[in-house]
Amino acid sequence: MQTKYIKYYRYAVLFATICIVSTNVLFTSCKKEEKDTATVLNSFGPMPIARGAELQFIGKNLDNVTSIVLPPNIEITTFTSKSSTLITLIVPQEATPGLIVLKTPQGELSTKTEIGFSEPISIATFTPATIKPGSELTINGDYLNLVENVIFTDRVSVSKASFTSQSRTEIKLNVPAISKTGKIAVSNGAVDPVIVYSVTNLTVTLPAFTSITPNPVKAGTQLTIAGTDLDLVKTVVFGGDKNVTTFVSQSATAIVLTVPADAKDGKVILTPASAVNVESSVILQMIVPTVVVSPTTLKNGADITVTGTDLDLVDKVIFGGNKQGTIKTGGTETEILVTVPNDAITGVVTFVTKATKEVAGPSLTIIDPLFTSFSPASSKAKADITIVGTDLDLVVDVVFFGGIKGTIGTRSDTQLTVKVPVGAKTGKISLLTKNGNQVLSSTDLTILANLPVIDSFTEPKGTPGQILTINGTNMLLVKELVFPGDIYATAFGAKTDTKVEVYVPQGTTVGKGIIRMITYEGEEGLLPELYFVTVDLVQNQTLCFFDFNGTGKDSWWGNSMGSGILNLPASSADGTPYWRINGMSGTGWYDGLFFRNGNNNFVTTGVVVNTWAVKFDINVIEPIKEGVLKIKFANYYYEFKPWEGLPDGYKTTGWITVTCPLTGFMDKANVIPDAATGGGEFGMIWASGNSVKINMGIDNIRFEPLP
Repeated sequence: MQTKYIKYYRYAVLFATICIVSTNVLFTSCKKEEKDTATVLNSFGPMPIARGAELQFIGKNLDNVTSIVLPPNIEITTFTSKSSTLITLIVPQEATPGLIVLKTPQGELSTKTEIGFSEPISIATFTPATIKPGSELTINGDYLNLVENVIFTDRVSVSKASFTSQSRTEIKLNVPAISKTGKIAVSNGAVDPVIVYSVTNLTVTLPAFTSITPNPVKAGTQLTIAGTDLDLVKTVVFGGDKNVTTFVSQSATAIVLTVPADAKDGKVILTPASAVNVESSVILQMIVPTVVVSPTTLKNGADITVTGTDLDLVDKVIFGGNKQGTIKTGGTETEILVTVPNDAITGVVTFVTKATKEVAGPSLTIIDPLFTSFSPASSKAKADITIVGTDLDLVVDVVFFGGIKGTIGTRSDTQLTVKVPVGAKTGKISLLTKNGNQVLSSTDLTILANLPVIDSFTEPKGTPGQILTINGTNMLLVKELVFPGDIYATAFGAKTDTKVEVYVPQGTTVGKGIIRMITYEGEEGLLPELYFVTVDLVQNQTLCFFDFNGTGKDSWWGNSMGSGILNLPASSADGTPYWRINGMSGTGWYDGLFFRNGNNNFVTTGVVVNTWAVKFDINVIEPIKEGVLKIKFANYYYEFKPWEGLPDGYKTTGWITVTCPLTGFMDKANVIPDAATGGGEFGMIWASGNSVKINMGIDNIRFEPLP
């Protein structure tokens, strides 16, 4: 019984255990079944997605989904596929960005991220393929509603505000006048824009020629251009790049315009707003005048009569020697009068139109004077002689042997009187004509004179206040000497038959000049040319270390505030080049006039600081009122400022020589110990606290002993 009880007990325990286990399994199974029936969305995509493409949803129990709602509120119940783990559908074209809702019997699920779309703008076609500017173009494609700009060749852009219509699949717009043939493009206008180009070119219509009449054409008259699409033309270009933008009339088939007066032969070019030139196949010829000229033999200053056709085109008349005549007013298309210029010579006369076309006329013979005779056959200076001939009114100068011009008195076509100039020599007389020709006398004029013969000057230059020695023969005949500027000499030194010593008078004109001599018999003659200076002559050229003459004593670095120039000798002190400073000094700084830094040609042998000086020639052209010209050896300076204290400033009347004692060259406290100090480093600098105009010349910087 106990055993049976135990047996039943064991069965009861086993059964209870089985029940418990079964219950646990049942409970567990129920819980698992509840979890598995819940709809879960793990992901959806692709993202972004094109409208019309397949959209996928991945998750669990998706077969519970009854519909999917895409924004803005598109409910889809028909799917391309559906399972518990995957749903696919086609995105409708109307879908917009936003959250997607999945509907199930248990409730709604919403995506945590919005659906986004790829919107590939595309051009499929455009019509017409060839279009005239201003006409309407239709572009077909997709997502064209996103287009902000249509772009033509050379970045000609039309914004959407100017479109005539726009939809997702089509844009219509008028083609701009400046458009050119080429691909078109559409852009979404973003900062980093999407630009889509057409596959083929859009052909933009250009104007075209049919004919040009008349040809040849007369400048200034009307020309007719026939063709197609000529209403597009903005400019017509003639030969010589002559532009016409104003037309007499203009239509699609014809342009009437006036040919520019200076148009040249060449092809005609039509230019529309696009600036694409269309060139004619033929050359437009400019009509030239026909000419008949009379007379063909005449004087300078006379008139020629020109008859012919289209003479109103003549702009210039060129005579022999390339001299331009004067066209008189009042001319017509068939006749003009032209004055022969005074300097024209024998040669062909040429007529030039405003279009620079040339028409050659006949060769004109320009009459020269005829020199028949002169009387008397011999003469003294300052006496009159009479010249006889023909056409003597053409004579502008009478030149005597020796190259000296006489003074013409009375004259007519057949006779003139002339005063024999001082300095004339025995020889032929030359008549100089208006056109530069010379006509010589057949015989010599004998100059009657009892004058000294001048051989040379002892001194190389004439310096006011200093002796000038004149060497020659018969010098005792000299009574007076007249210097340039008509200054008579008043002081003489030794006077013999072979030389005369004379002190050059103050006021003598500086530069090249000629001294006039007067004998005791009242005859006059001229001495050879000489250069006159107002400065001290350089005593020892070896000790001159700046002369600007190209001798190696003119090397420098830095120069005259950027305005220094090496001047020609015409206005110098001694007939050689000099350094000219013409500019503004700086403000508060040292401005270099010129410098040297080296020992080339720098000699100080025998120079003693206590008894020598630096001398230089200077010409202050404009008054200087302030500042300091510092003359520099290494760190030793001499301050040159003669204008100090002069309210009206300081200038010279020409070149003068200034003396700067070497004892005046100092650093802060000491006199320069030796002229060689600085090893040849020398300069002139301008020291000024204000901007000062400096206009002066400097020359011949040298060492010389003090007087």
